[in-house]
Formats: sequence, structure tokens, C-alpha cells
Amino acid sequence: MKKKILITTGGSGGHVLPAITIYDHLKVEYDVLISTDLRGYKYLDSDIYKVFVVNTPKLNKLILLPFAIIKVFFLTFKSLFLLKREKIEILISTGGYMSLPLCLAAKAGNIKIFLLEPNMIIGRANRFFLNFCEKIICYDSNIIGFPDKFQNKLKISHPLIRKKYFDMNYKANVDRIFTIIIIGGSQGAKIFDEIVHESILKISKTKPLKIIHQTNKKNVHFLKKFYTDNKIENIIFDFEENLNVLLEQSDLCITRAGASTLAEISLLNIPFIAIPLPTAKDNHQLKNANYYKDKNCCWVIDQINFDRVKFETFLLDILNNKDDFSEKKKNLKNLNYQNTWNNVNQNLLKIINEN
Repeated sequence: MKKKILITTGGSGGHVLPAITIYDHLKVEYDVLISTDLRGYKYLDSDIYKVFVVNTPKLNKLILLPFAIIKVFFLTFKSLFLLKREKIEILISTGGYMSLPLCLAAKAGNIKIFLLEPNMIIGRANRFFLNFCEKIICYDSNIIGFPDKFQNKLKISHPLIRKKYFDMNYKANVDRIFTIIIIGGSQGAKIFDEIVHESILKISKTKPLKIIHQTNKKNVHFLKKFYTDNKIENIIFDFEENLNVLLEQSDLCITRAGASTLAEISLLNIPFIAIPLPTAKDNHQLKNANYYKDKNCCWVIDQINFDRVKFETFLLDILNNKDDFSEKKKNLKNLNYQNTWNNVNQNLLKIINEN
């Protein structure tokens, strides 16, 4: 009989998509289940995955904190019952407050805990559980804020990227019109919804462009009309399950800096402009972006000091400086040349099985 693993996740796609990837890596050798909160449930197909909902409350509102703590306390007992009933032997957490009840229950039930930290700075939940976990899987050895005393638990993996990205055969089409994809605006980010398109319009007067633009659902019609009226070829969307297909059509990406998003863009060797979310907890998006910037794979723009005129000049420089653009594509290719599905799979299984 296969050992049973529960992956605990939730919240944003940045947590849930790595959980799905881990599931796909382990499903042959293990019986794998997933738990999530209600926010993360929308990313999971219950016809494919066996999903349990543990709806952990946020712990960021001081006035509601006592009630949240009480709820976490009861959810921990619920989680302990779940782990025992399903005979879970290993718990894998993708981080975040959503994992708190499951990790506490796993500790109480003497169940092995493995953590995943995809960001370049250790998350608060993962830091809290370092003392109890078997191993923590990171994408680099130089994780900001990682305690020296737990270095023996650190295991390095290539980024956990969905298999469909490895199955693609991305090749830039030099004959097509230069295509820019803008992603990260589905949550209504002002800089993506209300500013960038004006810069694109100005640049398109001197450089022919095609635009693929993710935006808030309420803004789709406006952007579609804006680009079409200005004779800019476009694809406008709010959410696309097969984002990889749209990325495959693109030459340059303008994006936020979530770890999973950057890893997927990087794997496809698409140079990108990262505009990290300034309100991201512990400024982790800036740390993620700087990882690639330090390897000369991307450009990073500070949203707080964003200037539209300077951005237009900056973007034109990128389009005109083919050597810099080509250098970044080359560096991305070098960064990912050993990042294959099989390599990640074998490494992940080794980490889980070596205990």
C-alpha cells in the first residue's frame, strides 16, 4: 500500500500551483491528497484531486485576532482528526498562514513535515515551523532571513513548475510582430489597469507592437476597445488557465514578481520587466525579482517611484537595444538548462524518501 501524503496549501495561485506541481511529481509513488482554504479551492479541480477544505482565517487584523486564534485552535483539532482518519504519514506545506492548523496537528500527531519556500526570503509560517520540520525545500541556498542553525534542513530544488511548461517547445518567432505580454493585473492593480496601456500606445507610434494584456474582469472591455481603436493588435483577458499558450506567443513580459510566475517565465526564456508588488509581505516580490536581476535575466522597476515618461524611455531602450535583450535570453537559457521535469522529479523524491 502506498504511503499517504497530504499537501496543505491555499490563498493565492502562488501557493496552490506549486502544490499541484508537487502532487503531479509524487502521485505515482504516493497516495496524495490536498487541503486548502476557500480562496485556494478555486484553483483545484475536485474531479482530479481529492481536496479537503480547512478554511484558516487571516491573522492580520488586530481587533479580530482573539477570534482568529480561537478558530485556528478548533481547526487544529479538526485537522488532527483529518490526518488520523486519512492515515497521513507525511505533510507537505507550501507555506502561508493557511498551513498553520495542519502543521500544528501534524506536529501533535508525530507526522513528518516538509516545507516549501519558493521565495527568496523565508516566510513567517515556514520560519515558525523550521524547528519541527524534516526538511525545507528552497530554490536557492541564500534565502534571506534563514537561520544558520537550520542549514542542515535546507534542500535545494529547481523551481517547481507545472509539467505543461516543460512539455512546450518555446521558440521565438523572429518574423512576427514584437509581442509584449502584461500579466498580474487580474486583481485590479492600478499600474497595470490604468497606466501601462498609455505607454504602450505612445511606443506603438514608433514601434509596431502586439499586446497580450491581463486585467481586472471589469476592465477587459475598456482595454479591448482602447487597443483596437488605436489599431494595436491585442488579446485581453482576466484569467487564463492555459497562460503558457499566451506566453508562448510573447517576446517580452511585464509582470509582478511572484516566485511561481517568474519561474515559469524564466523557463520559457522570455526576458521580463518585473514590477514587484510594494505591499507584498516582507517585500518578498522585490527579493524574487532581484534574484533574476542579479543574474542579468530581467529588469526591475520600483512601483512606488514609477514615472510614466521614464518608463516609456526605458521600454524603448529595451526594444532598441537588441544586444541587451539577447543577452538576457541567453542568461535565462543558461539558468534553466538543467531544469527538467525528470531532474526535479528525481530530486523531490530523493528528498522525501531519504528520511
